[in-house]
Amino acid sequence: MVSLSSATPTPPLSPGQALNAMHADVWRAAELGSHSLPALDTGYAALNQVLPGGGWPQGALVEMLQPQAGQHEWGLLAPALAAVQAAVPAKLVVLVGAPWLPFGPALGARQLNMQRVLCVHSQGPALLWATREALQCADVAAVLAWLPDARSAHLRRLQMAAHAHSQLLFVFRPLRAQLESSPAPLRLLLEGAAAEEGNLRVHVLKRRGPPLAAPLLLATRPARLSALLAASRERARRRREEAGRSVPRLQPAPAAVAVASGEVHALLDRIANSHHH
Repeated sequence: MVSLSSATPTPPLSPGQALNAMHADVWRAAELGSHSLPALDTGYAALNQVLPGGGWPQGALVEMLQPQAGQHEWGLLAPALAAVQAAVPAKLVVLVGAPWLPFGPALGARQLNMQRVLCVHSQGPALLWATREALQCADVAAVLAWLPDARSAHLRRLQMAAHAHSQLLFVFRPLRAQLESSPAPLRLLLEGAAAEEGNLRVHVLKRRGPPLAAPLLLATRPARLSALLAASRERARRRREEAGRSVPRLQPAPAAVAVASGEVHALLDRIANSHHH
């Protein structure tokens, strides 16, 4: 038994260490927050590196803004949703207010089980009600909701429901919502790109940490489709090169230039003589 008098004294904590010990979940503005919520691998290493916790937060609202609904959602979310379905195959992925029905074969090629995807079609306030109900259902693994007209108060209630039930929640809204305040801890802007390195730019508008200086460029197309597009671009480039080599450059013949020049001078002489007469 060690007496108090003979124990090695513990060195006192510095003010900064004491503050960190009292508020372990507090993050500095210059540091990326380590999210206390469970995080799901996005399937993109570069994106994981800039998200608090290293992935999609489970139990928080993720808000995504884009110019047109239905353009980039599946390419970005398919890897994570496929992983969720593999981990809990009996649970559902619920789509609320999707702009159009997802194309089953394409999503099946991304390892998504379309038999466990439930689409809810509604309008107006019923969209918010359906989203909240899905978040409270134990048989649901993730909720994707297209809510173009949702307000900040509506999103706050959805954020609270997602946190209370530890659900994955992704809400899609138009670009005009960028000017509105949002309770979402993570807010992204999705923008299509036409680059060989990737087809989607992801702007991190809001996160638990410092602003992201530049957007991420991600390749969200399936590997097979990317390979086919690359091969098509290469064939088009070769055809352009071959066409450029096979067509000779046209140069005016010296004789033709001389004849044309003589005809011009003769015409000018006739015009001048007509004025004298």
